[in-house]
Amino acid sequence: MSGRVGLRALGALAAVGAACVTYGVAIERTAFRVRRASVPVLPEGARPLRVLHVSDFHLLPRQGHKRDFLRGLAGLEPDLVVSTGDSISSPDAIEPLIESLGRLKDVPGVFVFGSNDFHQPTFKLPVRYLFGHSGGAAKAEPLPMPTGELRAALEGLGWVYLEERTADLDIGGQKFRFRGTGDAHHERDDYSAVAGPASPDAVEIGVTHAPYLRLLDAMTADGVAMIFAGHTHGGQVCIPGRGALVTNCDLPREHASGLFTYDAGGHESYVNVSAGVGMSPFAPYRFACPPEVSLLTLVPRG
Repeated sequence: MSGRVGLRALGALAAVGAACVTYGVAIERTAFRVRRASVPVLPEGARPLRVLHVSDFHLLPRQGHKRDFLRGLAGLEPDLVVSTGDSISSPDAIEPLIESLGRLKDVPGVFVFGSNDFHQPTFKLPVRYLFGHSGGAAKAEPLPMPTGELRAALEGLGWVYLEERTADLDIGGQKFRFRGTGDAHHERDDYSAVAGPASPDAVEIGVTHAPYLRLLDAMTADGVAMIFAGHTHGGQVCIPGRGALVTNCDLPREHASGLFTYDAGGHESYVNVSAGVGMSPFAPYRFACPPEVSLLTLVPRG
């Protein structure tokens, strides 16, 4: 009798698991949303400004639902766009990406790249990710992406490339100073190229792909007011009520996505980690972690 009960329990568990996988593949991976929040980082008397934070599109030309969502983002009427990388998953996705983002042309923007903007994605065992990292030796050298073409296309929208660079932009009458780094997950970051105390005359913004603690520590200690990052996919597979299983970096799981404050070196920064819009074509599912962009309204401090 107990054997039959055990078989029934296993059958029920398998059915639940299959239903979760089906939901994650068929429904949630295209359940796009806009997450909204206010961030008090502007000086007193400044007018509020809307920042659209996008990340991890992992775009393929065939993804019509995703491209429709991207086309609608201009309707949010942002004052600034921040893109934190992994925009494409194949070399032929650049033209569809720019077509989909075209209505955001001439909206000021800044961007950095993730690893999939340099190399085409390769298959990795999902269990390696669940144990805390997505690395591991590949069977063959990954194929290159046309990174220069992608950069030129995004700069054609009027956006500024930030990897190991700084930039000053005037947005809505407010001066911003940006500092960006390469992808820390693949050790492309060199924060020393942009390090230094924050300017007292501008709102300092940090931009990077993967939110490793070494970068959050360094930027915050320098007095950067806000940091944007992606990479984590919000955990991609989460437990309802418990959150992400992993972050794919050394960021604590409770910060796998969303807006939070971070302290280092006697300073405090706001950090926004985007759960991203897409995922690797070799792992096309999400669970309890819908794809997203962020619309953040910057408001005066206090």
